[in-house]
Amino acid sequence: MSTRVFLCPRDELAPGSLKKVPNAEVGDICVYNLGGTYYATADLCTHATASLAEGDLEDDLITCPVHWGQFHVPSGRAVTFPCERHLRTYRIIVTDKDVFADVEAEAEEALADADATGSPV
Repeated sequence: MSTRVFLCPRDELAPGSLKKVPNAEVGDICVYNLGGTYYATADLCTHATASLAEGDLEDDLITCPVHWGQFHVPSGRAVTFPCERHLRTYRIIVTDKDVFADVEAEAEEALADADATGSPV
């Protein structure tokens, strides 16, 4: 399995937008552009079988379209009930033209959040 997965061209995802990227190896990935910084999480809500790419993105929170639970995009942390399990996050690699995810590495924000709380995300 390659650990580096192509997500999209940099200019395809405008700030404040998101999209689902199908991936057979790890499951669908949701990629976000938050003010010019890219993030990637598992696309499937941890509470209900729903694509987060169909949810609402506001600031750095993604709201599940089924039961309106929310996750903090940079860390993957579940922040609003009924979501209680955190999202899997992926470290982002940005080149001159493209955005990739390292599917074997957590996002830096998720690791920092886990260190701060003493529990893994």
